[in-house]
Amino acid sequence: MLALIQTIVLALDLYWWIIIASAIFSWLYAFNVVNPRNQFVGTIGNFLYRITEPALRPIRRVMPDLGGIDISPIILLLLIFFVRQLILTTIAPALLS
Repeated sequence: MLALIQTIVLALDLYWWIIIASAIFSWLYAFNVVNPRNQFVGTIGNFLYRITEPALRPIRRVMPDLGGIDISPIILLLLIFFVRQLILTTIAPALLS
């Protein structure tokens, strides 16, 4: 059971960093720091979009319009943090005792 809990926590940690990378990439793309016509840059952007958009879309649908500010990645990071802490402080000790 410990291996399953550690695997879930690792997956949440990896997704955490992918969301951060996606947010940074979107800023770089928006401010024309990266060349969107470069095939490698396009591949990375497409990968990050496809990985993060299914989780961010429901949050964006519920969020009110804040103009040009998108705080859905921050909300998703908070949710991941909450789930991770719930697993480590409540579920894991109950299952392992």
